[in-house]
Amino acid sequence: MSSNEWKEYKLSEIMNIFGGGTPRTTVSEYWNGDIPWLSVKDFNTDDRTVYKTEKNITQLGLENSSTRLLDKGDLVISARGTVGAIAQLGKPMAFNQSCYGLRANELTTNDYLYYLLKYKIKSIRQNTHGSVFDTITRDTFEILKVNLPKNIKEQKAIAHILSTLDEKIEVNNQINKTIEAMAQAIFKHWFVDFEFPNENGEPYKSSGGEMVESELGMIPKGWEVSNLSRIAYITMGQSPKGTSYNEDGFGEVFYQGRTDFGDRFPIRRLYTTEPKRMAKLGDVLMSVRAPVGDINIAYEDCCIGRGLCSIRNKSGYSSYMYYLVLSLKDKLSVYNGEGTVFGSINKDALNNIVIVKPDNSIVDIFNKIASSLDQQYLCLVKENRNLVVIRDTLLPKLMSGEIRVPLDQEGEVS
Repeated sequence: MSSNEWKEYKLSEIMNIFGGGTPRTTVSEYWNGDIPWLSVKDFNTDDRTVYKTEKNITQLGLENSSTRLLDKGDLVISARGTVGAIAQLGKPMAFNQSCYGLRANELTTNDYLYYLLKYKIKSIRQNTHGSVFDTITRDTFEILKVNLPKNIKEQKAIAHILSTLDEKIEVNNQINKTIEAMAQAIFKHWFVDFEFPNENGEPYKSSGGEMVESELGMIPKGWEVSNLSRIAYITMGQSPKGTSYNEDGFGEVFYQGRTDFGDRFPIRRLYTTEPKRMAKLGDVLMSVRAPVGDINIAYEDCCIGRGLCSIRNKSGYSSYMYYLVLSLKDKLSVYNGEGTVFGSINKDALNNIVIVKPDNSIVDIFNKIASSLDQQYLCLVKENRNLVVIRDTLLPKLMSGEIRVPLDQEGEVS
């Protein structure tokens, strides 16, 4: 890059840095208001923008604590614990003391600053401080130096290229949330509320469909109370020898546990040349160690470690199986308190989970509907993973100046 086109700055010279805080938790008037209050759990994801928080505070809480209200578009970065998680605010929010709020000054823009920080995140993490826990401090931003284009229009053009990819990813994620909500709503309507279509296409229960007593309450005639093992094959994972692990694609894809899960499908990280227990394409993968009950779907044959089990419907109803296990979340959560240190569930407990077994003809109709939705979901996941590869390939090249956005003689993007 030409030295007269880009200039070096300290990170602290291109942005304003704000500390956060927590209103006193013993004062009820400070909490459950309409001001979103961020902690790292709210934005420790792959999403660029954060729109909602687990907790809210009141105006009184804001005024009587060291927290601060950031503007829409400002950035937040986690400084302790999970160090270096970054997000851009989708609306004004306050934040706690484990984060810093960041706002670009006249030398750059918030959009460009977001990608610059993503580009420098490794250096940021390497310059943490603290004797017990790694912590980002104001000195971190003072030490680190960055190069950026002098022309703000070039910065905006770079951010626009990367933002376009992130925006498409976000649109796809929102579509998938809608798809998931639709399928879950149909499952609940049919298999919990018992309003599946009868022979006339009318909702069964509210149209007077015959109900019979069971140990779980009233259920449709012809349905029965059973155990999970009646409808599913369950395989508990077993970890191969550590010496067989590799990241080079040799052997079988290996998922050790919950840490390999994505939103719905696991993310490839490791392979093993000595697989022990295998899951098949379409199997539900479930965490059997705390947090017990988190699930993904195997989109390929894979080896599973001791942190997972696979659940396969005996009649091949993969989509139905996924939504059924999803509906068992509350039942499975009790196992998070089992065990000496960490929650866990064993195969016997899984086999004996009590379920309502519907008539197969209803399951077959649901599975066809849900499978179609699930295919749409998978296509968007694959598209997003390709977009992420493109974005992450472009990011260092654009932010370092290896790839330049062409400008005309007037300094406009050409």
